Amino acid sequence: MPVNLTSLLGLDSLVERCRLNLTEAAMAAEDRVDLAHLEWRQHKQSLQTLTVLAIVLGALTVVVLMVLTLAVLVQFWDGEHRTLVAWLLAGGWVVIWALGLWRLMAAVKQLSSPFRLTRHELKSDWKALKEKI
Repeated sequence: MPVNLTSLLGLDSLVERCRLNLTEAAMAAEDRVDLAHLEWRQHKQSLQTLTVLAIVLGALTVVVLMVLTLAVLVQFWDGEHRTLVAWLLAGGWVVIWALGLWRLMAAVKQLSSPFRLTRHELKSDWKALKEKI
């Protein structure tokens, strides 16, 4: 009849607890990797949106300035209020451009803290681990 040394020394519960802790740690690590993957996809999508917005805003700026100049030259060249109209048009387009810039800056700000959820989870995991030890 073989003698189980771990049972004899009472180490069964310790071995079982270590095995359970390792299993839980592996599952937690897998969850964190999944979370990081999801956040990476979200970050990549935000980068694509930022790129498209930057290109559209740049193209819109060029087109707007060209059309604005042409409209002012054609419509109000011989009128007495051409200066006022030119400044009103320019002001309107600047407001529209500023709204586009504001949206672009909001997208940049959103990109400034990637993987926020993953970092939060890892921080809380680390804190919980330190409390256990």
